Amino acid sequence: MEMMTYPCLFTANSFEAIHEDAFLGLPHLEYLFIENNKIKSISPNAFQGLKSLIHLDLRGNAFNCDCKLKWLVEWMHNTNATVDQIYCADPPAYQGKKINDLVPQSFDCITTEFASYQSLKFESISVDSFSYKNDDYIVIAQPFIGKCSFLEWDHVEMVFRNYDNISSTSTVVCKPMVIDTQLFIIVAQLFGGSHIYKRDNSANKFIKIQDIDILKIRKPNDVETFTIDGTSYFVIADSSKAGSTTVYKWNGNGFYSHQSLHPWYRDTDVEYLEIANKPHLILSSSSQRPVIYQWNKSQKLFDRRTDIPEMEDVFAVKHFKVKNDLYICLTRFIGDSKVMKWDGSMFLEIQTMPSRGSMVFQPFAVNNWQYAILGSDYSFTQVYRWDVKKGQFVNFQELNIQAPRAFTLVSIDNREFLLASSFKGKTQIYEHLILDLSN
Repeated sequence: MEMMTYPCLFTANSFEAIHEDAFLGLPHLEYLFIENNKIKSISPNAFQGLKSLIHLDLRGNAFNCDCKLKWLVEWMHNTNATVDQIYCADPPAYQGKKINDLVPQSFDCITTEFASYQSLKFESISVDSFSYKNDDYIVIAQPFIGKCSFLEWDHVEMVFRNYDNISSTSTVVCKPMVIDTQLFIIVAQLFGGSHIYKRDNSANKFIKIQDIDILKIRKPNDVETFTIDGTSYFVIADSSKAGSTTVYKWNGNGFYSHQSLHPWYRDTDVEYLEIANKPHLILSSSSQRPVIYQWNKSQKLFDRRTDIPEMEDVFAVKHFKVKNDLYICLTRFIGDSKVMKWDGSMFLEIQTMPSRGSMVFQPFAVNNWQYAILGSDYSFTQVYRWDVKKGQFVNFQELNIQAPRAFTLVSIDNREFLLASSFKGKTQIYEHLILDLSN
């Protein structure tokens, strides 16, 4: 006996949504009309019970064409039923567009977020990640108790745990430097001089191998490591009136003073980067605009090249690249922080970020996403994500961190973690999560 089929009509009602399995138990329904309602969304699998559907009419509804509707577009492309023309009401970018003309690729449904993962119960002022002997580590400077804390990843408990410590006084930077198979830690201190430690693998501990000239380095504020033509260097930015920002060179047995860049400028930050494949340093100072130095290959020294115009009171400069374009983030404690782009001869401003009490504006990349995170002593820390179409950063997320001073990224077990130092609270660890909004 042939089963008769009838159309099903839901017209001029006040339905706002169609839920999952709404038509389960109607395998012989061929015509479905859901016209002139207030439907904005339809749950995935809402139509899975309609095995005999020939025609679907959804006209007169105010569909929100976001990622939750992506499944419907995919379904419309794969179903044998005909679907009358329906239109998007929201978002503004899709308003008035035919849903029938959309394709799954029209929806960018993959997004990310930084989710709180672990808190470390101590204040910190610098944080760095490094790889050594096929393992990844974190080193954190704790200024108040005078310690460099080393963390390793516990693959069983899935947390960061203590690995080792270096005791010091008034520690401001603990900078790791791996040369060949040797691990060195540059420990910069406000009082008692600065020192270099080496990891003694036979004794399984850090041993001090060298003191840094206390006459040159009076008040260290930043340490940067780099390699030029196979030779390892580090540079310490000195923020005192009597000290001198100095480059140190590895000679196979230890580090020696290679070049004093300039004295008495109270440098707050130094950044190593390559401009047009040539090594450069950018020095930020409390007494002048950021100065750019270029490596002189024949003399093996840095020469002053230029400064960054109209940028006073820059606390720090950090660089990043998008494809082949070079950019810098400039941090200002009072005033607006900036993003600038290298145009071939100078850096030009492309974006301004309101910043109040900012001492770190750190760019970093996770997979194909480029971020920059702007710390604040007086409000929430702002995370920005690079918008390829706009060619600049857009607001992305807020993080509640007390007086952040440094950020670093570490990749472990196919997971990405962002560590944030806090000068007045707990050091924070966030996990970078990838979310599919269409699910």
